[in-house]
Amino acid sequence: MAADSYPVTARTRVRRKPDRGHHDKATVNAVLDAGLLAHVGYVIDGQPFVMPTAYWRAGEHVYWHGSAASRMLRTLAGGVPACLTVSHLDGIVLARSGFHHSLNYRSVMILGTARPVTGEAEKSRALEGFMTRIAPGRWGEVRGPTKRELKATTVLVMPIEEVSAKVRAGGPIDDEPDYALACWAGVLPLETRTRRPLPDARLASGTPEPAYLKSFRLG
Repeated sequence: MAADSYPVTARTRVRRKPDRGHHDKATVNAVLDAGLLAHVGYVIDGQPFVMPTAYWRAGEHVYWHGSAASRMLRTLAGGVPACLTVSHLDGIVLARSGFHHSLNYRSVMILGTARPVTGEAEKSRALEGFMTRIAPGRWGEVRGPTKRELKATTVLVMPIEEVSAKVRAGGPIDDEPDYALACWAGVLPLETRTRRPLPDARLASGTPEPAYLKSFRLG
């Protein structure tokens, strides 16, 4: 295994459309860094659950957080096996036959177990990483978390070790005879983009709009 790739395991080997599978760190990290929302799957008493959550990556780990009272977080903190997935929809692929219509997408699946981030200093650093991800420089502008707020917040971290990415890009792939059909074919691109910031109703008059709001990008 190359140092810039993750190991391929029986659980992360891409079997359906293997040419779309990727295990190199550059692809995996690019997909993770392009998003903010993940879905975490786990099982409680034989019942599967999949929960959406905000996440962020720091090096070889992914983090997510929430209320200390959250059943999801309390369960996962106990070492229950987890599956964290991130996906981006990039386009609708319209082919010349109904069978070959598809979607362009980027996705990552991480398998493993999470552990709670403990200690006020470590937890505060982790939360700073989240804020830096969404608004670089903002941590120094806002009030930091109190001891009570840190106690009320659970932060989980999971290593990126058993992981795979899957990507589809490009136009439709039709059966050769269908290329002669008089039917439009191609891709309708889709993207997530920011819009004009909406100031809070109680924002003090004359408060400048932060520069990082203009530079924020996803995708």
